[in-house]
Formats: sequence, C-alpha cells, structure tokens
Amino acid sequence: MATIAADTNPVSGVAPAAPAATRIEALDFVRGAALFGILLMNITGFGLPGAYFNPHNAGGADGANLSAWMITMIGFEGTQRALFSMLFGASVILLTARLEASGRRDAADIYVRRNLWLVGFGLVNAFVFLWDGDILYAYGITALFVFPFRRLGPKPLLAIGLAALAGATAWNASETAQMLGKHEAFVEASAARQRGARLDEEQQGAITAWEEARGAFKSTPAETAENISEMTSGLASAFVRTAGHNAHWQSWGLYRFFFDIFGMMLIGMALFKLGVLTLERRKRLYVAMMLAGYAVGLAINAYEVQWIMSRNFSAISFAQNFVTYDLGRLFTAVGHLGALLLFVRSGALSWLRRSLAAVGQMAVTNYLTHSLVCAIFFVGFGFYGQLERHQLYFVVFAIWAVQLVVSPLWLRRYRFGPVEWLWRWLTYLEWPPFRRVGGVNEGLSAATARA
Repeated sequence: MATIAADTNPVSGVAPAAPAATRIEALDFVRGAALFGILLMNITGFGLPGAYFNPHNAGGADGANLSAWMITMIGFEGTQRALFSMLFGASVILLTARLEASGRRDAADIYVRRNLWLVGFGLVNAFVFLWDGDILYAYGITALFVFPFRRLGPKPLLAIGLAALAGATAWNASETAQMLGKHEAFVEASAARQRGARLDEEQQGAITAWEEARGAFKSTPAETAENISEMTSGLASAFVRTAGHNAHWQSWGLYRFFFDIFGMMLIGMALFKLGVLTLERRKRLYVAMMLAGYAVGLAINAYEVQWIMSRNFSAISFAQNFVTYDLGRLFTAVGHLGALLLFVRSGALSWLRRSLAAVGQMAVTNYLTHSLVCAIFFVGFGFYGQLERHQLYFVVFAIWAVQLVVSPLWLRRYRFGPVEWLWRWLTYLEWPPFRRVGGVNEGLSAATARA
C-alpha cells in the first residue's frame, strides 16, 4: 500500500485536512524526480543557443558533449514533462475530491482560481525570469479543460488520453510531411538555379521556405553569435529576445502542444484512480511497466538517435524522427514511472526518498528557482553560450544538491514552500498558517509499506 495519511482515500476523495498533513509520498517522490529531470533537459535551453536538439549548433558535438546529448535524448527527452503532466492530472483528482468531500460549493471557483494563478506564475517565469521554455502557463490553461473529465472512470480517461496523444502524433506526422515537401521543392529549385535557369516566384519562395524551416533545427555561426550577444548584452536585450519567443510559444505553441499535455494529464488521472500512482497494485505490475516501457521506449529512442547521427544531424532527420517521437517517449516514461515507484516501494535509501519527496512537495518553488538561478548565472553573469554541453551538467548537479538539502530542511519548519504558500493564499483567499507547529513534517513521515 501507499504512504497515505489515515484520512485519505485516493479514489473516492480526500477529507478536508491540511494539505501538508495529507501527503502521498510516492507522488511527491516521482514529482521531485521529474522536476530534476526537467532541469536535466532544460539546461541546454538555459545555457546554449539552439542546442536543445542539435548539438552541432553550440556546446560541442563530440566526445563528452556527444555522449551527453545521446544519453539525454535516449533516456530522458520528453519523458520528464510526461511524468510531470501525469502527476498534475493526479493532483486534479486529489484537489477536487477533497474540496467536494468537504461539502464546499465553491470547488469549481477554487479550481479555476488556482489554475489562473498558475498561469500568472508562468508569465512571471517567462517574462521576469527570462525563461522561454516555461510549462506553468500551458499547464494552468490546459487544466481548465481537464476539469470536466475528473469524474470519469479510469478506462474512459485512458482512452481519451491515448486518443489525445494520437492526435499529437498525427500533428507531428503532418509537420514532417510538410517539411519533406518543402525540402523536395527546395532541391528542385536549387537544381534549376545551378543549371542557370531563371527562377520564378514559386521557386524563389521554395528556397526561402526551406531555409526558414531548416533554421528550426540548424543554426548558422552568425545566428549563434547573434543569439549569444542578445542574451549577454544586458537584461533589456535578453528580455526582448525571450519575450518574442514566449509570445510565440504561449500562443501558437499552446495549440501545438495542447494534445500532448492534455493527454498525459488524463492518463495520470486514470493511473491515480487505478491505484498505480499510490502503490496499491501488485509489484509485478510495476516490474512489467519498467521492463516493457524501457524495452520498447529505449529501443525507439536509440533508433531515432542513430538515424540522426547517420545523417549528420540534418534538419530532415530531426523532422523524420518526430513521427515516432511520442511513441518512444510514452513507453520510456512508463518505464521511468515503474522504476521510480518500485524504488519507493522498496523502502531503500530512505534519506534520498524523503529528500526527493520534499523537492516534489515544493515543486513550483523549486521549478521557479531553476529559472531564477539560471537567469542569474547565464544571463546576469554572462555564461550563456560559454560552456560546453557536458559542463552544463555541473550546474544541474549543483542545483540538485542544494535543493535536496534545502527542501527537507525548509519543510521541517514550514508547512509549504514559499510559492506554494502564496499560491494557496491567492487560491483560497484566506491567510494559511505558514510555520509548522513542533517542526514535524507529517507528509514525509510514514514508511512505505511493502507487498
């Protein structure tokens, strides 16, 4: 069974107890692990221009740098935000069930207000902390669409969630087909130009369209130098650059990745109702999740990486891989979920389990701290574009270490992380107690039972 306070029923509802006294260790632990994994992936966006997918753009593409790219692409790309989205879906059930079980008639108001404030935190993260990869904005808006599905059973939730992911895959395939069409038209126009033929307007447009499409994956040295200059020439310059990206991703990007986030949230809701996330299922299920997830997911991801490398990191190779992208990351995320839940179930390394659960309990505070620290280090101190790819992970490990120490120490004295406390105040319009009486964190106290 899961580590749950006595007044909690993970499916039918949660009694109106203080959230700090009603914690599910498995959820907090997986959330903390996913949060660290998100930083593992985001660090290239924080520290290098255009290098998230393509290491040839900046940061180095050989030796340790190439190894770092391969490990993250095969083992982690897309999986950490998948886990985070699933856990967000589970939190929807926890919050609404607790509110409705308490007899409050303003449950919908609280839910909407909570997620609109999450949108606000996302705007701060994007435009104040200068991070153009924020997820809080999209989560807050997508959560409004998830709310009507909260009372469905696990099977309908799984079906709709998988259908949404199929829609995301279809969108990927459509974009790949468009990319291939642009490349074909570009090749024909380029061949005509090499023959000395006079290009018509359509052929000239084909060349321009391909250069724009290619630029999403491959940057020229001049573009890389310009990006570094913009991010290291002062806060105003960095703001202008990131603001433009944020305006794009928080408008068109929200449509583009809606099915991804929405689908994963519904899957998380289903897994919670099935008792998977609360360790109520037999051990063999988690073993099967880990083995099958890794067998399928890592194989697909490794094939994608090999395909890209064998084609010299061409823009076409990146676009082609997006056809199988969601399948590979979904299975790998399931593998990660099975492994993490097995670890919690085992009861091993209790200090690490409790520390990472504390990180997850303060997820929004720690997530925003990632952006703030990286903005200070890379933008403020001018390290943007100055480190090799593998060197970025020393920054990641340092942040991990600090948060593993600070988070449990903070929760010994306080009931919430600082942003979580503010979020709760803004949501309930009541001043919540902040300091912990007696200094005991009930949410991280119980031992995990074994089957």
